[in-house]
Amino acid sequence: MRWIAIFIVISALAGAPAVAAAQAPPPPPAGTETVIPLVLPPLPLKLPSVFDGWVEAGKPQTFSSAAKVDPANAEALSEYGFVNAVEEHYKRDGETLTLRALRFGDVTGSYGAYSYYRHNNWPKVDVGTGGASDNNRVLFWKGTAVVEAKFSRIGPMSAAEMREIARRLPVATGNQAILPPVLAFLPPGSLKPQTTHYALGPASYTGAGGVLPPSLIGFNNGAETVTANYALSSGMATLTIINYPEPQMAAVREREIRAYLKAGSKAQPPFTKALENSDQASLEVRRSGPLVAIVSGDAIPDQSHRLLELVHYSANLTTIPVPEKSQIAMTGQLLVGITSLVLILGGAAILLGFFLGGGRVLYRMARGKPASSIYDEEFIRLNLLEKRDDSQAKANGPHPKG
Repeated sequence: MRWIAIFIVISALAGAPAVAAAQAPPPPPAGTETVIPLVLPPLPLKLPSVFDGWVEAGKPQTFSSAAKVDPANAEALSEYGFVNAVEEHYKRDGETLTLRALRFGDVTGSYGAYSYYRHNNWPKVDVGTGGASDNNRVLFWKGTAVVEAKFSRIGPMSAAEMREIARRLPVATGNQAILPPVLAFLPPGSLKPQTTHYALGPASYTGAGGVLPPSLIGFNNGAETVTANYALSSGMATLTIINYPEPQMAAVREREIRAYLKAGSKAQPPFTKALENSDQASLEVRRSGPLVAIVSGDAIPDQSHRLLELVHYSANLTTIPVPEKSQIAMTGQLLVGITSLVLILGGAAILLGFFLGGGRVLYRMARGKPASSIYDEEFIRLNLLEKRDDSQAKANGPHPKG
């Protein structure tokens, strides 16, 4: 058994490089260059040159800077992760149409920009993932893009024409398609549609009609906000939910916001117009995990408090897929391969031992001996007696003794 153990150890050590070589990627052929893939910037958006009778009037304009596509809202667009934009002008039967498509890094940015541009109470239209209209202006978003259309005259087929544009836009996939998680914490009851605004920074928060001074929220620490209006029986209420990366950070901000609301007219910085127009008795703040919720507006305190209590944080654990094999995974596969090789060689050694040992046992039993040789009395005997001829022995007489 000692030799079998030595054989297993030597086989494992000899097989480890082979397993490692099998796990490692093959080396490039000699004389070839190693190509390192580069992450290229996304290509500009492309709008159709002709669709539903509309024909482009001039060359499209492309933008790679938010300051050029919309100087007044450039800072807010940058907070949403603006990537690029394209603007196209069309004409048809004396009418004109201008399309402007803006692309962002993910759905979080495109939805946020849509909620930023869409004013409250704009009628909803069934275009893209979400859409709204204001007279001759149609705004919708799909995937990572937001499209604004300005018609010289709106018609009964304008919505269908915009659906044709939305159909040509790419669909977001993977992590780019994840909506802001904070939206899921808005209570659905009494929520007024088309009043939700999502912000990632002070410019987008203020531009969308935020309630609190931006300095109180802490956007520089990774906070994100969602604001929505609720039609309660006693009046309108505005619910603001701030999502922080950690509950400890939310606890600190909750104390600061609570002290700010209690200060009233002495608060610094001064109350915003939304806070001044609110019923001071209804102003309230509450924390749930990493969420800080603030209610304002004209509703009575009991209903405002009930709306605030409906905000509840529940943690959901999700698995993020790893697109490539990590070093830890490759090391684990190597150890599994070595272990499998050792088990296979060990099993082969045991089977070989049983075969050889069992054959010897069967051979001994066939000769009528015990299976084990431990009870055998084996010794070496030397036959020193010399064989003599009988006739010579009689002639010489008896052999003298002593």
